Amino acid sequence: MNIAIVAETAPAKSIIPIIEKVDADILSLTHSEGAMELLAPYSNEIFSIGEGRRNTTKKRSNFTIAKLVLKDTIRTYNALRKHHVDLTLTCGNAGDVRKGIAAAKKLKLPKLHIEQDIYNPIEMMAYADLITVPNKTAAKQLKDMYDITNTVNIGGYPQAEYVNRVPIAEPDKIYEQYQHDDFYVLFLGGDTRASDIPEIIKEVEKIDKTILIIPFRFETSTITPHITKNNIFVLEGYVDLISLMNASQGVIYCAGMGVTIEAGALGVPAVKILGFHTQHASNDLANDLGINVASTHDISHAVSRMKKPQGKRLIKNGCRASLKVAELTTNMDLFDQDCGGLSSLKKIWNQRKQYR
Repeated sequence: MNIAIVAETAPAKSIIPIIEKVDADILSLTHSEGAMELLAPYSNEIFSIGEGRRNTTKKRSNFTIAKLVLKDTIRTYNALRKHHVDLTLTCGNAGDVRKGIAAAKKLKLPKLHIEQDIYNPIEMMAYADLITVPNKTAAKQLKDMYDITNTVNIGGYPQAEYVNRVPIAEPDKIYEQYQHDDFYVLFLGGDTRASDIPEIIKEVEKIDKTILIIPFRFETSTITPHITKNNIFVLEGYVDLISLMNASQGVIYCAGMGVTIEAGALGVPAVKILGFHTQHASNDLANDLGINVASTHDISHAVSRMKKPQGKRLIKNGCRASLKVAELTTNMDLFDQDCGGLSSLKKIWNQRKQYR
């Protein structure tokens, strides 16, 4: 069997436990260097389908964005066309998934999509042949909100299995690397706008502890002008996020499902900043795990009372979920494969507009 994987960094962590359980040759397509590094040990071939779009204060025009997406979709189409692919497997709600499903649809390839954020999915998910969801509530929400019924409840998040067994550096090694042994991690992820950064920095500066900032898609220059205290540092280059989180005294993050799952599976004290996705499945999961979801102006208070999340069941269910998706790769025909199509795409598109 030949499986094409299309995913960015965090979704790649969800896919790895799945492809480990299937007998298949893997073609990985991504624009992310992080995803390439993660998927390389499991892939027969890896192709770049574009470049990362770092967040900046300068907003691109719709025409520029459309041109970049079209260019990358053509790259994805060409990569899939040149290989004999039996199944396209996607995960996440970012641009690579859009390109992967669009290209696979054009080539009439089977498409299996792993969906974790029912409130803000990628609109091209409407053309996936089969969609997995983490629970019954998610399946009902997709039906009610977007008229999508071709779902399978896998009962968990495969990424939790990845976090539970990935090699983690000893805390002492992390302390030596960063020259600090008592710190919080601040992760500015996909739920952060550039305009949010000044207020976030202002609030974390109220915390009497060293703060190590991981800028993710932001340039360091977007962050450093707002730092006024000498106990806050921006980490540049590659960061072993899971090891760093594990060694920290706590995690403050403005991001979505990926970091929520990682914090929960690690059992590290955490606070989730309520970003511009005010309604998000990761907020629901955080609350279920005991991770406080706080507004920006309430960060320091939330940090003062943050606690370890309850993640044991998250890991157990994640292992079962990855096994179920692996089984689906060869048994998709057992389930309803009538995709939502154009009407569902329009409903998702209208939902996503509120976050632009």
